[in-house]
Amino acid sequence: MARSEGLQVRDAVVRYDGPRRAPGTTAVDRVTLDVPVGEILALLGPSGCGKSSLLRAVAGLEALAGGTVSFDGQDLAAVPVHRRGFGLLFQDGQLFPHRDVEGNVGYGLQMQGVARAERRERVTGLLEDVGLAGYAHRAVATLSGGEKQRVALARALAPDPRLLLLDEPLSALDRQLREKLALDVRDTLKRAGTTSVFVTHDHSEAFTVADRVAVMDAGRLLQVDTPERLRERPASDRVAEFLGVAPA
Repeated sequence: MARSEGLQVRDAVVRYDGPRRAPGTTAVDRVTLDVPVGEILALLGPSGCGKSSLLRAVAGLEALAGGTVSFDGQDLAAVPVHRRGFGLLFQDGQLFPHRDVEGNVGYGLQMQGVARAERRERVTGLLEDVGLAGYAHRAVATLSGGEKQRVALARALAPDPRLLLLDEPLSALDRQLREKLALDVRDTLKRAGTTSVFVTHDHSEAFTVADRVAVMDAGRLLQVDTPERLRERPASDRVAEFLGVAPA
């Protein structure tokens, strides 16, 4: 039997207990999905639907109360975050203010022990890919919000992660910039061939970036399909309502 490749999530459950949440709150409720190698999948849904909790569970930042997360057929239950080979990019790119652009993008490579010359070559290529050629020695404080997120994307891609997890990476930017950067993010990820999961609450952003879109609501997965099929054939009234399209 051939080994499954890419990300596999099976009946994933994430629950929260504690003083700041209602006891026994289920954030992710038996979600099953696959992300083949090289695909960009968007997790799309309203705030509080469980999409970020699912992403954090895949990363290993949240414990599963049930189900499994695997990559290339390997169950990741016992694999810590730093051993999974995944890249992470959040709304706030969390750049190092004391490092210039090159220092930020090359940080992961430096931690891997990559030689300086090879590191510089990789950083130069990535900055070209994200539209920041010539920015290597710029101070982070001089960059715009969009430029900072481009640097954060390049930094996440530098170690060549087998899976990149992006949690609302464009939500802090204004609408016009988000639309432009969404196209650029897709182009960059497709050129790199990076398997990716992109969390967003904005359906136009999801449709721009992703090969397929997984619509979530109240912790459940409602439909996984291409943007075209979601527009033409929403699987339920709830999906149609959220996407703003006519029911099938």
